[in-house]
Amino acid sequence: MISVQNVSKSFGSVKALDRVSFEVARGEVVGLLGPNGAGKTTMLRLITGFFPPTEGKILIDGVDLLHSKPLLRKKIGYLAEHNPLYEDMTTKDFLSHVAVLKRVPFRKRKQSISAVIERCKIGPVLNRLIGKLSKGYKQRIGLAQALLGEPELLILDEPTSGLDPKQIIEIRTLIQTLGRERTVLLSTHILPEVRLTCQRILILNEARLVASVAAPDVAPQSPGAQEFRVTLRGSWDQGDEFLRFVPGVSEVRLERDGGAERDYLIVAEHGKEIQSELARRILFSGFELLTLKPVEWNLEEIFMNVVTSEVEQ
Repeated sequence: MISVQNVSKSFGSVKALDRVSFEVARGEVVGLLGPNGAGKTTMLRLITGFFPPTEGKILIDGVDLLHSKPLLRKKIGYLAEHNPLYEDMTTKDFLSHVAVLKRVPFRKRKQSISAVIERCKIGPVLNRLIGKLSKGYKQRIGLAQALLGEPELLILDEPTSGLDPKQIIEIRTLIQTLGRERTVLLSTHILPEVRLTCQRILILNEARLVASVAAPDVAPQSPGAQEFRVTLRGSWDQGDEFLRFVPGVSEVRLERDGGAERDYLIVAEHGKEIQSELARRILFSGFELLTLKPVEWNLEEIFMNVVTSEVEQ
């Protein structure tokens, strides 16, 4: 549904995005992850048509957004990072105002407003001034206005920023529900958000797209190089060279030396199965094998690994 093709964006001498390319399929929930200042908000503003790219193209359903008719932009619902609500209006009046701005047909307007009120659970505050509401309710109202007009694509910029834990869970659950019905692209620098809500993760760092990770897999950035944590107990008079000569082992790192007991990180060569032979060699060498388990990378480790690698290059 979204095709970002070699997009760059500059503000004077500052390059906010540098040759970014990616695609989001219809029905996907994709997270745009990165540290503050990585270019996430700029990317979302480009996709919503808020301003044009300096270079490259953005296609929505195969149509160039920059040269499209307003009808194409009606497919997009947008919740901005700083949620621009009219705080001197009631919730009901605000949603009616947005429905008019989005040109929701008069005959469908009441039904459309009722639907987003129910979906976002904001019925109890319909007649209250927005400025008097909690941050959680304000975010719900922001989501409600984004959903008006039944957009096929939902763009959410830091949707849980500034919320307390209870409010975060409520908004996260709502996003998960919305993701079953439409395409969602959300940005955040909060790692658990993308892990719990997204099918795929795009990582931006210093204006460039540096990684794309399938969230359910959460695989390490060096695919195929499986790692194991091993804990051994025994006499180390002959050293640990026998570990390094196990077929298929590419690296052995001592992580803790507790005297008779040691922890190692052992890296296998690409595609090599080493567990059985590794266990056999350990027992043959007279050691007790206390632990032998694959390393399960989590999103935090992937993020830090990718960002750190980019900084060092």
